[in-house]
Amino acid sequence: PIEFLDEFKMNLFSSEIMVFTPKGTLVSLPKGASALDFAYDIHTEIGNRAIGAKINYKLNPISAVLMSGDQVEIITSDIAKPEKEWLSFVLTSKAKEAIKNALKTESTNRIQKGMEILEMKLDELGLTPNTEIVRKLMQSYDVPNKDELYSGIELGTINLENIKRIIRKSPAKNVIKYWELKLLGSKKDRKEEEEEIRIDNISPASPFLLRENVENAEQSYEIAKCCNPIPGDEVIGYRSPEGSIIIHKPKCPLAIRIMSNEGNRIIAVRWAIHKLVSFLARISMTGVDRIGLVNDLTNIISSELKVNMTNINISVRDGIFDGTIDLYVHHTQDLNNLILKISNVRGIESIKRVEDFSE
Repeated sequence: PIEFLDEFKMNLFSSEIMVFTPKGTLVSLPKGASALDFAYDIHTEIGNRAIGAKINYKLNPISAVLMSGDQVEIITSDIAKPEKEWLSFVLTSKAKEAIKNALKTESTNRIQKGMEILEMKLDELGLTPNTEIVRKLMQSYDVPNKDELYSGIELGTINLENIKRIIRKSPAKNVIKYWELKLLGSKKDRKEEEEEIRIDNISPASPFLLRENVENAEQSYEIAKCCNPIPGDEVIGYRSPEGSIIIHKPKCPLAIRIMSNEGNRIIAVRWAIHKLVSFLARISMTGVDRIGLVNDLTNIISSELKVNMTNINISVRDGIFDGTIDLYVHHTQDLNNLILKISNVRGIESIKRVEDFSE
Protein backbone atom coordinates (compact mmCIF):
# COMPACT_ATOMS: atom_id res chain seq x y z
CA PRO A 1 0.00 0.00 0.00
CA ILE A 2 2.83 2.44 0.83
CA GLU A 3 4.59 1.71 -2.47
CA PHE A 4 1.30 2.14 -4.33
CA LEU A 5 0.69 5.50 -2.62
CA ASP A 6 4.20 6.74 -3.48
CA GLU A 7 3.75 5.70 -7.12
CA PHE A 8 0.34 7.40 -7.21
CA LYS A 9 1.87 10.63 -5.89
CA MET A 10 4.67 10.50 -8.46
CA ASN A 11 2.18 10.04 -11.32
CA LEU A 12 -0.03 12.79 -9.93
CA PHE A 13 2.72 15.38 -9.72
CA SER A 14 4.92 14.35 -12.66
CA SER A 15 3.02 16.79 -14.88
CA GLU A 16 3.28 19.61 -12.34
CA ILE A 17 5.99 21.74 -10.80
CA MET A 18 6.11 23.48 -7.44
CA VAL A 19 7.63 26.95 -7.23
CA PHE A 20 7.77 29.55 -4.48
CA THR A 21 7.05 33.24 -4.10
CA PRO A 22 9.68 35.40 -2.32
CA LYS A 23 7.58 35.03 0.86
CA GLY A 24 7.64 31.24 0.61
CA THR A 25 4.11 30.66 -0.70
CA LEU A 26 3.89 27.45 -2.75
CA VAL A 27 2.47 27.75 -6.28
CA SER A 28 1.56 24.74 -8.43
CA LEU A 29 1.94 25.08 -12.21
CA PRO A 30 1.98 22.66 -15.16
CA LYS A 31 5.37 21.32 -16.19
CA GLY A 32 6.94 23.64 -18.78
CA ALA A 33 5.19 26.73 -17.43
CA SER A 34 6.95 30.06 -17.86
CA ALA A 35 7.57 32.92 -15.47
CA LEU A 36 4.65 34.69 -17.15
CA ASP A 37 2.33 31.79 -16.23
CA PHE A 38 3.46 32.30 -12.65
CA ALA A 39 2.76 36.05 -12.87
CA TYR A 40 -0.79 35.52 -14.10
CA ASP A 41 -1.37 32.85 -11.47
CA ILE A 42 -0.53 35.42 -8.78
CA HIS A 43 -2.71 38.20 -10.27
CA THR A 44 -3.90 39.25 -13.73
CA GLU A 45 -2.51 42.78 -13.38
CA ILE A 46 0.90 41.44 -12.37
CA GLY A 47 0.89 39.37 -15.54
CA ASN A 48 -0.22 42.29 -17.69
CA ARG A 49 2.59 44.50 -16.34
CA ALA A 50 5.35 41.88 -16.27
CA ILE A 51 8.67 42.75 -17.92
CA GLY A 52 10.98 40.18 -16.34
CA ALA A 53 11.51 37.80 -13.46
CA LYS A 54 14.10 37.10 -10.82
CA ILE A 55 14.40 33.33 -10.66
CA ASN A 56 16.52 32.25 -7.71
CA TYR A 57 17.69 35.90 -7.50
CA LYS A 58 18.87 36.00 -11.13
CA LEU A 59 17.30 38.24 -13.77
CA ASN A 60 15.42 36.32 -16.49
CA PRO A 61 12.92 37.11 -19.25
CA ILE A 62 9.25 36.40 -18.61
CA SER A 63 9.46 33.56 -21.16
CA ALA A 64 11.91 31.61 -18.96
CA VAL A 65 10.71 28.07 -18.19
CA LEU A 66 10.40 27.32 -14.48
CA MET A 67 11.64 24.25 -12.62
CA SER A 68 10.36 22.72 -9.40
CA GLY A 69 11.86 24.41 -6.38
CA ASP A 70 12.49 27.76 -8.11
CA GLN A 71 11.89 30.94 -6.18
CA VAL A 72 10.24 33.44 -8.50
CA GLU A 73 9.76 37.18 -8.22
CA ILE A 74 8.04 39.08 -11.04
CA ILE A 75 9.36 42.46 -12.18
CA THR A 76 6.65 44.81 -13.45
CA SER A 77 6.47 48.17 -15.18
CA ASP A 78 3.60 50.64 -15.46
CA ILE A 79 4.27 51.07 -19.18
CA ALA A 80 4.31 47.33 -19.96
CA LYS A 81 1.36 45.72 -21.71
CA PRO A 82 0.53 42.27 -23.09
CA GLU A 83 1.83 41.37 -26.53
CA LYS A 84 0.56 38.80 -29.01
CA GLU A 85 3.88 36.91 -28.82
CA TRP A 86 3.19 36.13 -25.17
CA LEU A 87 0.65 33.52 -26.23
CA SER A 88 3.49 31.44 -27.67
CA PHE A 89 5.14 30.75 -24.30
CA VAL A 90 2.30 30.49 -21.76
CA LEU A 91 0.63 27.17 -20.92
CA THR A 92 -2.12 27.89 -18.42
CA SER A 93 -5.63 28.72 -19.60
CA LYS A 94 -5.75 31.55 -17.07
CA ALA A 95 -2.74 33.27 -18.65
CA LYS A 96 -3.95 32.71 -22.22
CA GLU A 97 -7.42 34.05 -21.46
CA ALA A 98 -6.05 37.13 -19.67
CA ILE A 99 -3.67 37.95 -22.55
CA LYS A 100 -6.41 37.54 -25.17
CA ASN A 101 -8.77 39.78 -23.20
CA ALA A 102 -6.08 42.45 -22.79
CA LEU A 103 -5.22 42.36 -26.51
CA LYS A 104 -8.89 42.61 -27.44
CA THR A 105 -9.39 45.59 -25.12
CA GLU A 106 -6.29 47.31 -26.49
CA SER A 107 -7.45 46.75 -30.07
CA THR A 108 -10.89 48.17 -29.28
CA ASN A 109 -9.35 51.23 -27.61
CA ARG A 110 -6.97 51.75 -30.53
CA ILE A 111 -9.82 51.63 -33.03
CA GLN A 112 -11.86 54.09 -30.97
CA LYS A 113 -8.93 56.51 -30.67
CA GLY A 114 -8.27 56.22 -34.40
CA MET A 115 -11.90 57.10 -35.13
CA GLU A 116 -11.65 60.14 -32.87
CA ILE A 117 -8.43 61.32 -34.55
CA LEU A 118 -10.04 60.97 -37.99
CA GLU A 119 -13.17 62.82 -36.87
CA MET A 120 -11.05 65.70 -35.52
CA LYS A 121 -9.08 65.89 -38.78
CA LEU A 122 -12.25 65.91 -40.86
CA ASP A 123 -13.81 68.51 -38.58
CA GLU A 124 -10.85 70.80 -39.31
CA LEU A 125 -11.75 70.47 -43.00
CA GLY A 126 -15.43 71.10 -42.32
CA LEU A 127 -16.37 67.52 -43.20
CA THR A 128 -18.38 64.80 -41.48
CA PRO A 129 -17.24 61.15 -41.55
CA ASN A 130 -19.23 58.99 -43.94
CA THR A 131 -18.95 55.70 -45.80
CA GLU A 132 -17.56 57.28 -48.98
CA ILE A 133 -14.73 59.07 -47.14
CA VAL A 134 -13.77 55.91 -45.25
CA ARG A 135 -13.84 53.92 -48.50
CA LYS A 136 -11.49 56.38 -50.21
CA LEU A 137 -9.08 56.30 -47.29
CA MET A 138 -9.11 52.48 -47.18
CA GLN A 139 -8.38 52.36 -50.91
CA SER A 140 -5.64 54.99 -50.74
CA TYR A 141 -3.84 53.40 -47.78
CA ASP A 142 -4.47 49.84 -49.01
CA VAL A 143 -6.13 48.47 -45.87
CA PRO A 144 -8.74 45.67 -46.04
CA ASN A 145 -11.22 47.08 -43.51
CA LYS A 146 -12.05 50.16 -41.49
CA ASP A 147 -10.78 48.68 -38.22
CA GLU A 148 -7.26 48.43 -39.65
CA LEU A 149 -7.63 51.96 -40.99
CA TYR A 150 -8.51 53.33 -37.55
CA SER A 151 -5.78 51.25 -35.88
CA GLY A 152 -3.19 52.53 -38.34
CA ILE A 153 -4.26 56.12 -37.71
CA GLU A 154 -3.89 55.68 -33.94
CA LEU A 155 -0.52 53.92 -34.27
CA GLY A 156 0.77 56.59 -36.65
CA THR A 157 1.48 54.19 -39.52
CA ILE A 158 -1.23 55.98 -41.50
CA ASN A 159 -0.45 59.67 -41.94
CA LEU A 160 -3.42 61.96 -42.51
CA GLU A 161 -1.39 64.86 -43.91
CA ASN A 162 -2.72 64.20 -47.42
CA ILE A 163 -6.29 63.46 -46.37
CA LYS A 164 -7.67 66.54 -48.13
CA ARG A 165 -6.18 65.48 -51.47
CA ILE A 166 -7.33 61.88 -51.01
CA ILE A 167 -10.92 62.80 -50.19
CA ARG A 168 -11.28 65.25 -53.07
CA LYS A 169 -9.67 62.89 -55.56
CA SER A 170 -12.09 61.58 -58.18
CA PRO A 171 -11.16 58.05 -59.32
CA ALA A 172 -13.41 58.18 -62.40
CA LYS A 173 -11.92 61.42 -63.69
CA ASN A 174 -8.41 60.14 -63.10
CA VAL A 175 -9.12 57.00 -65.13
CA ILE A 176 -10.56 59.07 -67.99
CA LYS A 177 -7.58 61.42 -67.89
CA TYR A 178 -5.22 58.45 -67.94
CA TRP A 179 -6.82 56.99 -71.05
CA GLU A 180 -6.88 60.40 -72.71
CA LEU A 181 -3.14 60.64 -72.20
CA LYS A 182 -2.64 57.15 -73.58
CA LEU A 183 -5.00 57.32 -76.54
CA LEU A 184 -5.36 60.99 -77.45
CA GLY A 185 -2.28 62.68 -76.05
CA SER A 186 0.17 64.09 -78.55
CA LYS A 187 3.83 63.13 -78.73
CA LYS A 188 4.66 66.56 -77.34
CA ASP A 189 2.38 65.98 -74.33
CA ARG A 190 3.94 62.59 -73.69
CA LYS A 191 7.44 64.04 -74.01
CA GLU A 192 6.64 66.80 -71.51
CA GLU A 193 5.18 64.22 -69.14
CA GLU A 194 8.31 62.07 -69.38
CA GLU A 195 10.53 65.10 -68.75
CA GLU A 196 8.45 66.00 -65.70
CA ILE A 197 8.87 62.49 -64.34
CA ARG A 198 12.64 62.67 -64.85
CA ILE A 199 12.77 66.01 -63.05
CA ASP A 200 10.66 64.85 -60.12
CA ASN A 201 12.66 61.68 -59.53
CA ILE A 202 16.32 61.84 -58.59
CA SER A 203 18.33 59.07 -60.18
CA PRO A 204 19.85 56.45 -57.85
CA ALA A 205 23.11 57.12 -59.68
CA SER A 206 23.16 60.67 -58.30
CA PRO A 207 21.28 60.58 -54.99
CA PHE A 208 20.37 63.67 -53.01
CA LEU A 209 23.27 64.49 -50.67
CA LEU A 210 22.37 65.00 -47.01
CA ARG A 211 24.85 67.75 -46.30
CA GLU A 212 25.97 68.85 -42.87
CA ASN A 213 25.22 72.54 -43.38
CA VAL A 214 21.55 72.26 -44.22
CA GLU A 215 21.04 76.03 -44.52
CA ASN A 216 23.44 76.24 -47.47
CA ALA A 217 22.26 73.05 -49.15
CA GLU A 218 20.25 73.15 -52.35
CA GLN A 219 17.22 71.80 -50.55
CA SER A 220 16.43 71.30 -46.87
CA TYR A 221 15.68 67.96 -45.29
CA GLU A 222 14.33 66.76 -41.99
CA ILE A 223 14.73 63.58 -39.96
CA ALA A 224 11.58 61.45 -39.57
CA LYS A 225 10.57 61.17 -35.92
CA CYS A 226 9.11 57.69 -36.42
CA CYS A 227 12.49 56.01 -37.01
CA ASN A 228 15.10 58.72 -36.22
CA PRO A 229 17.85 57.74 -38.69
CA ILE A 230 21.38 59.01 -38.14
CA PRO A 231 24.44 59.07 -40.44
CA GLY A 232 25.51 55.50 -41.10
CA ASP A 233 21.94 54.20 -41.30
CA GLU A 234 20.55 53.08 -44.64
CA VAL A 235 18.04 55.76 -45.64
CA ILE A 236 15.57 56.88 -48.28
CA GLY A 237 14.02 60.28 -48.92
CA TYR A 238 10.36 61.23 -49.22
CA ARG A 239 9.60 64.44 -51.09
CA SER A 240 6.62 65.91 -49.26
CA PRO A 241 3.94 67.99 -51.02
CA GLU A 242 5.43 71.04 -49.26
CA GLY A 243 8.76 70.47 -51.01
CA SER A 244 10.93 69.35 -48.10
CA ILE A 245 12.67 65.99 -48.04
CA ILE A 246 11.93 63.73 -45.07
CA ILE A 247 14.55 61.09 -44.29
CA HIS A 248 13.36 57.60 -43.28
CA LYS A 249 14.86 54.19 -42.75
CA PRO A 250 13.66 51.82 -45.52
CA LYS A 251 12.24 49.37 -42.97
CA CYS A 252 10.31 52.07 -41.11
CA PRO A 253 6.57 51.09 -41.13
CA LEU A 254 5.58 54.58 -42.28
CA ALA A 255 8.23 54.56 -45.03
CA ILE A 256 6.96 51.19 -46.26
CA ARG A 257 3.44 52.61 -46.39
CA ILE A 258 4.65 55.67 -48.30
CA MET A 259 6.60 53.56 -50.80
CA SER A 260 3.45 51.54 -51.43
CA ASN A 261 1.12 54.50 -51.92
CA GLU A 262 3.38 57.34 -53.09
CA GLY A 263 6.33 55.60 -54.69
CA ASN A 264 6.81 58.46 -57.14
CA ARG A 265 7.80 60.72 -54.23
CA ILE A 266 10.59 58.44 -52.99
CA ILE A 267 14.09 59.61 -53.89
CA ALA A 268 17.57 58.20 -53.40
CA VAL A 269 19.64 59.94 -50.73
CA ARG A 270 23.00 59.45 -49.08
CA TRP A 271 24.78 60.92 -46.09
CA ALA A 272 27.61 63.40 -46.39
CA ILE A 273 30.32 63.31 -43.71
CA HIS A 274 29.06 64.96 -40.53
CA LYS A 275 31.72 66.36 -38.22
CA LEU A 276 29.92 69.35 -36.71
CA VAL A 277 26.22 68.53 -36.67
CA SER A 278 25.11 65.81 -34.22
CA PHE A 279 21.93 63.74 -34.29
CA LEU A 280 19.72 62.80 -31.38
CA ALA A 281 19.67 59.10 -30.48
CA ARG A 282 18.25 57.09 -27.61
CA ILE A 283 19.37 53.87 -25.95
CA SER A 284 17.41 51.76 -23.47
CA MET A 285 18.89 49.53 -20.77
CA THR A 286 17.82 46.99 -18.18
CA GLY A 287 19.84 45.34 -15.46
CA VAL A 288 20.53 44.85 -11.79
CA ASP A 289 20.85 48.03 -9.74
CA ARG A 290 23.91 48.77 -7.63
CA ILE A 291 25.56 51.73 -5.93
CA GLY A 292 27.60 53.80 -8.39
CA LEU A 293 25.95 52.44 -11.55
CA VAL A 294 24.68 55.81 -12.80
CA ASN A 295 28.05 57.40 -12.06
CA ASP A 296 29.83 54.71 -14.12
CA LEU A 297 27.45 55.28 -17.03
CA THR A 298 27.85 59.06 -17.08
CA ASN A 299 31.65 58.78 -16.83
CA ILE A 300 31.78 56.49 -19.87
CA ILE A 301 29.43 58.65 -21.92
CA SER A 302 30.71 62.12 -21.04
CA SER A 303 34.32 61.65 -19.94
CA GLU A 304 35.64 58.67 -21.91
CA LEU A 305 33.68 58.91 -25.16
CA LYS A 306 33.04 62.69 -25.07
CA VAL A 307 29.39 62.26 -26.04
CA ASN A 308 26.88 64.98 -25.22
CA MET A 309 24.15 63.47 -23.03
CA THR A 310 20.87 65.42 -22.89
CA ASN A 311 18.64 63.26 -20.71
CA ILE A 312 18.86 60.18 -18.51
CA ASN A 313 15.79 58.46 -17.09
CA ILE A 314 16.23 55.40 -14.88
CA SER A 315 13.67 53.73 -12.62
CA VAL A 316 14.41 50.97 -10.12
CA ARG A 317 12.05 48.34 -8.75
CA ASP A 318 13.04 45.48 -6.48
CA GLY A 319 16.69 45.79 -7.43
CA ILE A 320 16.04 45.73 -11.18
CA PHE A 321 16.35 48.92 -13.22
CA ASP A 322 15.22 49.98 -16.66
CA GLY A 323 15.88 53.31 -18.27
CA THR A 324 16.78 55.39 -21.29
CA ILE A 325 19.53 57.83 -22.20
CA ASP A 326 19.21 60.52 -24.88
CA LEU A 327 22.43 61.69 -26.48
CA TYR A 328 23.86 63.33 -29.59
CA VAL A 329 26.13 61.39 -31.97
CA HIS A 330 27.68 62.03 -35.39
CA HIS A 331 27.41 58.50 -36.79
CA THR A 332 26.09 55.01 -36.10
CA GLN A 333 29.67 53.96 -35.39
CA ASP A 334 29.75 56.36 -32.44
CA LEU A 335 26.51 54.87 -31.13
CA ASN A 336 27.67 51.27 -31.63
CA ASN A 337 30.92 51.98 -29.77
CA LEU A 338 28.93 53.51 -26.94
CA ILE A 339 26.56 50.53 -26.72
CA LEU A 340 29.49 48.09 -26.72
CA LYS A 341 31.24 50.04 -23.97
CA ILE A 342 28.15 50.27 -21.76
CA SER A 343 27.28 46.58 -22.28
CA ASN A 344 30.48 45.71 -20.38
CA VAL A 345 29.47 47.73 -17.31
CA ARG A 346 28.76 45.51 -14.31
CA GLY A 347 25.02 45.12 -13.79
CA ILE A 348 23.93 45.84 -17.37
CA GLU A 349 21.83 42.93 -18.63
CA SER A 350 20.64 44.35 -21.96
CA ILE A 351 21.10 47.51 -23.99
CA LYS A 352 19.72 48.52 -27.37
CA ARG A 353 19.01 51.49 -29.58
CA VAL A 354 15.49 52.95 -29.53
CA GLU A 355 14.31 54.08 -32.94
CA ASP A 356 10.88 55.56 -32.25
CA PHE A 357 10.94 58.14 -29.46
CA SER A 358 8.72 60.80 -31.01
CA GLU A 359 6.70 61.36 -27.85
